[in-house]
Amino acid sequence: MTSAPRISKRISAIAESATLAVDAKAKALKAAGRPVVGFGAGEPDFPTPDYIVNAAIDAAKVPANHRYTPAAGLPELKDAIAAKTKRDSGFEVDPSQVLVTNGGKQAVYQAFATIIDQGDEVILPSPYWTTYPEAIALAGGKSVEVFADETQNYLVSVEQLEAARTPKTKALLFCSPSNPTGSVYSEAQVTAIGQWAVKHGIWVIADEIYEHLLYDGAKAVSMPVAVPELADTCIILNGVAKTYAMTGWRVGWMIGPKDVIKAATNLQSHLSSNVNNIAQRAAIAALSGDLLAVDAMKVAFDRRRKLMVKMLNEIPGVVCPTPEGAFYVYPSVKGLLGKEIRGKVCNTTAELAALILEEVEVAVVPGEAFGPSGYIRLSYALGDEDLVEGVSRMQKLLGEAK
Repeated sequence: MTSAPRISKRISAIAESATLAVDAKAKALKAAGRPVVGFGAGEPDFPTPDYIVNAAIDAAKVPANHRYTPAAGLPELKDAIAAKTKRDSGFEVDPSQVLVTNGGKQAVYQAFATIIDQGDEVILPSPYWTTYPEAIALAGGKSVEVFADETQNYLVSVEQLEAARTPKTKALLFCSPSNPTGSVYSEAQVTAIGQWAVKHGIWVIADEIYEHLLYDGAKAVSMPVAVPELADTCIILNGVAKTYAMTGWRVGWMIGPKDVIKAATNLQSHLSSNVNNIAQRAAIAALSGDLLAVDAMKVAFDRRRKLMVKMLNEIPGVVCPTPEGAFYVYPSVKGLLGKEIRGKVCNTTAELAALILEEVEVAVVPGEAFGPSGYIRLSYALGDEDLVEGVSRMQKLLGEAK
């Protein structure tokens, strides 16, 4: 008698988060006493600002915060999110259009789960964040990848999107500033893509979580602001993790049409109920305050960005565009594939990343996690000394390629 599979096909098909896996491996090696430098995690190395932490301490003393609260989020936080959205992007929404989630990842999952049916296609610009295709698959959708390489600064064109569109296309995932590339779409590009989506009745799921991490005069343009007629078919994803160094607090949100938010709230009411109330109170303090903390972080990020790009471009076979947002670089290492390095020949970036970790104890994320091989992602959200040490080790190793 054949026994049924122990794990469902749906869950068995999910791959582990590559970025979290690399970070976990780096931390495990560090804990074992190895001098590993980890460029894997997209996590600011700064502490959460004191005024936010103090708001959480005060909230923990209030018995009301020890109880269940509305699944959609604390009314005060939804008000703060609506006010922050108008302040930062110029997009005016009602608090009833806001759903507070357990981090940005839950917002990603619920956005796709709410509007995607079995067989629907989602156009996914590549390179993409590792969670997007998994969330699409869990919703029963199919990812249609559209790749833009370094010659396009990793930015897809309307022509590429149109070539990927079929009668089954339901939505487009749009992320600017981008994880993993740090690329930022111009206002003209955002407008053109938004108008294309409206013309063809395509939903846009816009991930804006890196909106404040910008350099060289770049601007993060919110798509429903650039194209107001898109507002009824657009879902915005965001959170406090990156802007306020609050990755561990797990507070994100989704903004969208009222019927979508109501449906997503119904889902969340069964999935996880309300977000941690203490973290929600901390998020209120974060969003209601100024942006001085992120401005200070950006000074350090900008310095590290320039240094990392310079050092990587000094390696023969590496081409590293200068990112305008987030805290990642995404160099092409295609010039190193197929070459011998310390007796080994790496034909994929997965193999190259494994070699780098093995030989010089530096953890990077291979391009296969984000789309085609030939690239690696490095986060510069770590200390200056570690950055220099890690890239210097890579320079020495990869400089031996022949």
